[in-house]
Amino acid sequence: MTAPPPGPWLADPRLARAFALLRDGGHRAWAAGGAVRDDLMGRAPGDVDLATDATPDRVVALAAAAGIKAVPTGFDHGTVTLVVDGRPFEVTTLRRDVETDGRHAVVRFGADLAEDAARRDFTLNALYRAPDGTLLDPIGGLPDALARKVRFVGDARARVREDHLRSLRFFRFHATHGDPEAGLDPDALDAVARHLEGLDALSRERVTAELLKLLAAPDPAPAAAGMRATGALARVLPGASDALLAPLVHVEGLLGLPPEPLRRLAALGGEASGLRLSRAQARRLAALRDAAASAMGAGELGYRLGADAPAALALRAAAQGRPVAAAEAEAARAACGLRLPVTAADLAPLAGPALGERLRAVERAWIAGGFRAGREALLGE
Repeated sequence: MTAPPPGPWLADPRLARAFALLRDGGHRAWAAGGAVRDDLMGRAPGDVDLATDATPDRVVALAAAAGIKAVPTGFDHGTVTLVVDGRPFEVTTLRRDVETDGRHAVVRFGADLAEDAARRDFTLNALYRAPDGTLLDPIGGLPDALARKVRFVGDARARVREDHLRSLRFFRFHATHGDPEAGLDPDALDAVARHLEGLDALSRERVTAELLKLLAAPDPAPAAAGMRATGALARVLPGASDALLAPLVHVEGLLGLPPEPLRRLAALGGEASGLRLSRAQARRLAALRDAAASAMGAGELGYRLGADAPAALALRAAAQGRPVAAAEAEAARAACGLRLPVTAADLAPLAGPALGERLRAVERAWIAGGFRAGREALLGE
């Protein structure tokens, strides 16, 4: 299969300088992984990572001689970040795994590109571009990249046993790069289902990061369904259900809402205490779930949630199997940013619980009246 030519990213002069640094030092280097994959799939590459037969200490020495900043971001595992004219490039020595424990690997540096490709997770990530644009495909990942097929390199079970985070990465990559019409790779699903216990050993930070990346995809519903079918969803988010995810994605499209992971996490439900969310994320998640399940009208949602009111409306509509009515959306928008025209000072000399109850009563009356009553009318009630 003939690969399409590379995009303009490969001609970036900063990348050319990084290549030249290694070439002039007597070493080979290639662009590797994500940038190559995304370019082949018609996506704009982001960060560009390099693979080289130079050892990490050699990369650092060459960079020092050339006046290029080198940061030992993963030195023991072969990775040095070169900062060329302000742009970082992760440069990793070709390597192979000699020992794994389900999360971390002991690696041995080498010079064999095929060995380096064989230790990667998915075939579409085991692709390389030489500086002249030549594509190197040691394990046949090009057809998978062009077909948007997410498939483990070699034996799927072995890849999962080496690093159990790959189970979650499989679903995330299917959501972000896979073809939803083609379905999920059956060998990968089988490998995940057979090694669910390995998910328990992953850090909460890693699990949370992968789940949120998956939920940020344009349509995470097929991947989430695969997680549910294998048992992985229940393992990382007990009590969760993906039943509302596809309806929510549909409603989001009707409303013009961009993909947003916490909104989708609210739709999944389940026990989120096992995730490592920030305090702000946890508060927002709880507020979305509570608001979507409440009887609050659209106007009150806009008043209380502000910019998050459309998310709550979308969650509620998805649960009810309907679109968000135009009147609902307008009511929420109109109430967004409103402030109760009565303050505690207006209710003096009331204080303590009596003051709180009176303020709540005034607020209820104001909301029930469609936010139309002014300060004087509310104080006169």
